[in-house]
Amino acid sequence: MANIAIYTGTTSFFPGDTPFGKYDYDHTFQADIENTTKWCASRLGYPIVDIELQDSQFFSCFEEAVSEYSSQVNRFNIRENLLNLRGESTGSDFTHKNIIPNQGNIIKISKQYGTEAGSGGDIDWKQGYITTSSGSNGWNQVYDLDIQTTFSQSVAGTDIEVKRIFHEGTPAMARRHDPRLGTNGALNGFGWAGSLAGTSYLALPLYDDLLRIQQIEFSDTIRRSMHSFELVNNKLRLHPIPQSAYKIYFQYIETADRSTGLLEDKVSDFSNVGYQDMTYKSINSPGKQWIRSYTLALVKVVLGAVRSKFASIPIPGSEVSLDGDTLRSEGAVEQEALITSLREDLEQSSKRNTMERENEITTFQSEMLNKNPLNIYVG
Repeated sequence: MANIAIYTGTTSFFPGDTPFGKYDYDHTFQADIENTTKWCASRLGYPIVDIELQDSQFFSCFEEAVSEYSSQVNRFNIRENLLNLRGESTGSDFTHKNIIPNQGNIIKISKQYGTEAGSGGDIDWKQGYITTSSGSNGWNQVYDLDIQTTFSQSVAGTDIEVKRIFHEGTPAMARRHDPRLGTNGALNGFGWAGSLAGTSYLALPLYDDLLRIQQIEFSDTIRRSMHSFELVNNKLRLHPIPQSAYKIYFQYIETADRSTGLLEDKVSDFSNVGYQDMTYKSINSPGKQWIRSYTLALVKVVLGAVRSKFASIPIPGSEVSLDGDTLRSEGAVEQEALITSLREDLEQSSKRNTMERENEITTFQSEMLNKNPLNIYVG
């Protein structure tokens, strides 16, 4: 051990002296790595005792401490922001960025629902039609919409999904005064049974029209044989069976337009969110203090490994026991404690805990205000 160069009390750092060189060209990092090396050596007893380490080992521990701090913070940020970052480019760098909630998943689900419901969405509904056959041949009259259709645009080789068939009876609004529905009887109670349809709109509020239209549609469902259809595997049966040739329109989507969720170069999970190593000069004072403490814990483990090579060394007339195992144990315990403390601090700053504290403050302020007497105005 005496022939190996050990820490001399002076150190000079140059870019390239760390194993990975992540922060070597950051001037703040260059200054702090030298100061932290001196501080760690002093905490370990230098210059009273020799420190059997070289500068490069101190530098490696310092770089590892910065990387560990960056990793812990980035992992926390990924958990906090993953919901808002899904679908973003994997080439984006979100390090040190303030991620604003964008309700991304809610909007995506709403668009998907809108597409299926025919209200909004992000897939175009296209139009096609079939021409019915004249004459009646019973339920054997089946129209294959994949084959017997005139489309608004070519769909050759494309799977389609029919969303709506325009095969309906006369609109309820056109039959508002249908005598078979009893609506005139209801009007008679108001003395309006003989009024013309055009003038009745002036006499009745709009909601009355809506209520009567709903009555007609509900009555049609129960009492009348309405136009209906059966659609199975894009094969259409019509009721009543067409007695002449006419066009029936329908709307459809191309199934290839529906998102499969297989998006390349987009954030999908924890593993491909664009968080990089933090910029060292952007780390605040508490963060740098954590890094110094974690560096010391790492140095203890390394120095303990060196000293554990021999349990003791002989000296004239006796031998000296080395503290390698003790240093390694202390270093491991300190590392675990520091990481636990950092994770707790990060968790306290999470969106959930922040909102809970804001709610507590608001509730407390409201209770305090309720205890203040109200002003009394006279005159």
